[in-house]
Amino acid sequence: MPSGSSEDGALAVPAALRPALARTYGPVLSGEAADRQIVALDVFATCGDRVTQRAIELHHLPLVGIVDYATLRNDPIPPGTFDPLAARRRVRVRNPPGFLTDRLRRAVRETIAAGGGLIEVDGEEDLGSLALVEALPAGATVIYGIPGEGVSFVGVDAAAKERVRALLA
Repeated sequence: MPSGSSEDGALAVPAALRPALARTYGPVLSGEAADRQIVALDVFATCGDRVTQRAIELHHLPLVGIVDYATLRNDPIPPGTFDPLAARRRVRVRNPPGFLTDRLRRAVRETIAAGGGLIEVDGEEDLGSLALVEALPAGATVIYGIPGEGVSFVGVDAAAKERVRALLA
């Protein structure tokens, strides 16, 4: 991501890169199939309000959940929804729409090292999934929402980490 911003260490998403980021890099599931996959996971992290909410509703907490309290639906996230995850650790970080800041990447690394928790983003959390793939150990899974389709499950392995490194270069 060669573009910068006024945000310290922020990387902007160039228009040419957006199609690559819009692709899914793992299976996309919805409904009961997605629920079954979530509860079957061992180490996983979520990026997005609804997918984080759903994991908590299933009583299967992600190691890390990244949220921005903004969804495409009109129904707001009920207060206290993320409290079970925030009980481990709660970090607030600014990340403008269309950017991945060093602050968000650092918050992901530090939250993983601290044993997990909730990262609340002021701005947009969408590119946080890249930071999760970058920082999680091999064998973990990153789950993020695809509006109108379901949720994507990306297994963290050397190939996934290399794709992220190439996107962030």
